[in-house]
Amino acid sequence: MKFTFVPQALPEVLLVTHERAGDARGFFAEVFREEPFRAAGIPAFVQENMSRSTKGVLRGLHYQKQPQPQGKLVRCARGAIFDVAVDVRHGSPNFGKWVGVELTEANNQMLWVPVGFAHGFVALAELTEIVYKTTGYYAPSSDAGVRWDDPAIGVAWPVSAPLLSDKDQKAPFLRDVDTTFQFGRG
Repeated sequence: MKFTFVPQALPEVLLVTHERAGDARGFFAEVFREEPFRAAGIPAFVQENMSRSTKGVLRGLHYQKQPQPQGKLVRCARGAIFDVAVDVRHGSPNFGKWVGVELTEANNQMLWVPVGFAHGFVALAELTEIVYKTTGYYAPSSDAGVRWDDPAIGVAWPVSAPLLSDKDQKAPFLRDVDTTFQFGRG
């Protein structure tokens, strides 16, 4: 099956679309194949995670800092999300800028969020499940985040009063973190 990889306003972030074959019984979709992903410059994955949220839950903006960073390939398996990537690479011409897309169980799209970008999403449906592959293992010592509502970033979240974890409510502003990422050096 065919995949397309479309650079977003932050060109390292890719919207990946895959085909789906369906009939009266349901559908079949190949959502990952190593060769086309490698050809698009996406590194190997080592872990896959799943998250379930109710409508209005906002998770993020998360990243793993050096020395154990993660790139993420995010897809919505059930429901819908507004998915966001933020450039947190010091020295980048896009530092602090964001891109957001709606991923749904029906639109056959995924978002590639590379190392050096924070990731977050808000659930738009009552029962929402995401599945995401990562290029690095989860490492609590490298776990980090930026405030979801940092005005210097200005994400236009499609919710006014999201449900947040304590961790996300207390995340620092981008100006107060050392993300450990330098533009051009991973």
